[in-house]
Amino acid sequence: MKLSSLLVLAISVATVAQSSAREPKEYDRDVNYEEERLPAYDLPKLLVTPEGKKIKTAEDWHNIRRPQILALFSNLIYGRVPEPVSPIKQTFEVVKTDPNFMGGKATRKDVKIKLGNDRGEMEMHFLVYVPNKATKPAPTFFKHSFNNTKSKDFDASPNDPNRLRNGWPLGDFFDRGYGFCAVYHEDLVGHNEVSFLDSIHKLFYPEGQSFPKASEWGVLSTCAWGAMRGMDYLETDDDIDHTRVAIMGHSKMGKATLWTAAQDERFALAISAQSGCAGAALWRRKSGENLKKMVTRFPYWLCRNAWKFVEQEDDLPVDQHMLLACIAPRPVYVHSGVDDTWADARGEYLSAYHASEVYRLLGKKGLETEESPEVGKAIIQSDVGYHNREGCHSIDAFDWARFLDFADYHFKK
Repeated sequence: MKLSSLLVLAISVATVAQSSAREPKEYDRDVNYEEERLPAYDLPKLLVTPEGKKIKTAEDWHNIRRPQILALFSNLIYGRVPEPVSPIKQTFEVVKTDPNFMGGKATRKDVKIKLGNDRGEMEMHFLVYVPNKATKPAPTFFKHSFNNTKSKDFDASPNDPNRLRNGWPLGDFFDRGYGFCAVYHEDLVGHNEVSFLDSIHKLFYPEGQSFPKASEWGVLSTCAWGAMRGMDYLETDDDIDHTRVAIMGHSKMGKATLWTAAQDERFALAISAQSGCAGAALWRRKSGENLKKMVTRFPYWLCRNAWKFVEQEDDLPVDQHMLLACIAPRPVYVHSGVDDTWADARGEYLSAYHASEVYRLLGKKGLETEESPEVGKAIIQSDVGYHNREGCHSIDAFDWARFLDFADYHFKK
């Protein structure tokens, strides 16, 4: 499909994308979910440069191949962040502190992150919870959140002293000695932004520009950039061990999590929950959600250059195993669900398996077999972790516990 045709297609669905995206994905009868109908494919080689040079050392990976791969993802998939038209001033303000959160288990801090220059100002509401009984500074989970950090979702539940109102079991994190923080995915850009006039992008536009260029950041890149600003704050907070921060996210936010961790090596561990297309799943399998579905439902989650590869995924010079590999040697965990066929559990596992080649090069432990593990079995004692469990597109009690186990293994061993 030509780029001009894609542009017409994307714009025509932009006004209905929000509602149609919420319909059950099984209504998309043109999507393949059957292994026997998958196309044959060859993955781009992780340890061979475009010039044919074989990467044999950690130094060559870090200095040559990894920068090449990140540049390709930046320019062709997620979009690069341009230089702002004038320097951006960033300030932090702890606007409220509650030392008796969840019955005294933790201290909650509401942090205002202001970002501004002569083009305007934006603001993020960043939440930080610090366990009161833990040795400080505390290792911390950092969540890319669908829940608005200004809402009551982040108050303690009146019905369960161990959970937030949104159901997250924060008491379990505090009991294990972890802090927790969250950034809202719509603070800097709309969920399905199509104009980018009221987003953080306006601070970066030179005179005459009003929309991202084809290679510039889409929504997912914006979410990743916002998480990095949250990490900027954590580096100033003496209660948080900013060298042991595990970034995590589910679905769209799982996609953003992997792109965040790949770019920013300050995040010590990454957890991708059912991230699927543009997350952990391989593009070339074309199973479940694919690039065409993504750019019609959410035209600007990726940069516009990605549209060129709709139904031409084999022409991509990258695939998602390469994104996971860019997180190495830091640990990465991938979570799938049996009934979440849209996210392609098998494709997520294979991506993690193939990324393990780089982990082994760097002296780390990766996944050892191409065969997916049995459902309900979690691979924890590895630098590349994985589990697939019964159920649909969600994070349940089993998942939360495995994420904590994985962090325990790497942060506390």
